[in-house]
Amino acid sequence: FKQKTAYEISACLVGSEMCIRDREKRVRKPILLKMNKIRHPEKQKNQINPIKKKPAWIKSKLLNSKEFFLTKSIVNQQKLVTVCEEANCPNITECWSKRHATFMIMGDTCTRACAFCDVKTGRPEKLDPFEPKKIALAVKRLNLRHVVITSVDRDDLKDGGSNHFYETIKSTREANPETTIEVLTPDFLRKGEAYKRVLEAMPDVFNHNIETVPSLYLKVRPGSRYFSSLELLKNAKQINQETFTKSGIMVGMGETKDEILQVMDDLRSANVDFLTIGQYLQPSVKHFPLQRYYDPSEFKDLEVIAKAKGFLLVSSSPLTRSSYHADEDFAKLKKNRITSNAKSIDKEKH
Repeated sequence: FKQKTAYEISACLVGSEMCIRDREKRVRKPILLKMNKIRHPEKQKNQINPIKKKPAWIKSKLLNSKEFFLTKSIVNQQKLVTVCEEANCPNITECWSKRHATFMIMGDTCTRACAFCDVKTGRPEKLDPFEPKKIALAVKRLNLRHVVITSVDRDDLKDGGSNHFYETIKSTREANPETTIEVLTPDFLRKGEAYKRVLEAMPDVFNHNIETVPSLYLKVRPGSRYFSSLELLKNAKQINQETFTKSGIMVGMGETKDEILQVMDDLRSANVDFLTIGQYLQPSVKHFPLQRYYDPSEFKDLEVIAKAKGFLLVSSSPLTRSSYHADEDFAKLKKNRITSNAKSIDKEKH
């Protein structure tokens, strides 16, 4: 990359986070600017897949710009990573305007290369031992009632990062005893029983996304295995019946309706409580090609079917994502479980 002096960089990047703070001193020490680093080197040889124009029903909302920038400042001050930014989430303006941010631990670089994902791929840096405390402080400053903590895949770590999850949950709960905690974990593929360490920390919600139907796995999630993900969700529920389990699927990648219904059945067999269904949005021309946009009415139909199959809660809409409205949904989950248990008791009496 072309090198520039610190003064030249500050002159062209005033107002950005890469701005040199002491630019008035005109320091001439050369530094390397990494503005052109490729996020997805493994996708560079992929064919170009034109991005389809978004329909009118897919648009972001900005509810409170002051709260949005407050959330951003807290995230930046603690030098934290959020999946909202890294995965290019369409709901970031709405969620951050409500002070809702989904923290992504263990860095911003993933060891997998999922065809749909916009998170950077490559060799991750070492874990930050202070990150659990930073997350806890950010949760406190944002005054969150419910927090979602996710991560990149860390196949380079012996435990897949499960202990880092444990420490983050523990630190967050110590500093925020009234805050409920939801984790969205990787699959811990080939890491044995490492996932149990996460469950030892007693998260209120254990989420692992199944993402797509089995027939698309080799193309969409080549580093993952459908039935391994199902087994993870099943085991999580068996270990702790009180922890809610959750999973999500994207649509619009070429799957059939029958395949979606089969995924629903598989997740119910694993005793998953909460299902999310959202529209796949193609991040770039090098990512997996979007086949079609689902109409809002189709999402409603899928929601009705999923509820009939026995999920405690279903969130199905074009902009539904794993952590979208997570705090409100957690309250609904608790309420629905109470109602479901009451019905079960009533049936036993009769």
